[in-house]
Amino acid sequence: MKTLKEAKVGETVTVVKLHGEGAVKRRIMDMGITKGVEIYVRKVAPLGDPVEITVRGYELSIRKNDANMIEVE
Repeated sequence: MKTLKEAKVGETVTVVKLHGEGAVKRRIMDMGITKGVEIYVRKVAPLGDPVEITVRGYELSIRKNDANMIEVE
């Protein structure tokens, strides 16, 4: 199982599954990150938090903890 947190800069990945529950999972889905969507990893901050991604044509920064809940391939 590979998570978005483990994806390298410049890599394009596809969401397989969202982990987490309740409000956290709902917030991730509200950002447009759903099963089957492609995510391009643009940048990772020097200490690894946050991760800047491009999803559905817009740029988004997510926390390392949230990126760890997104299973990708």
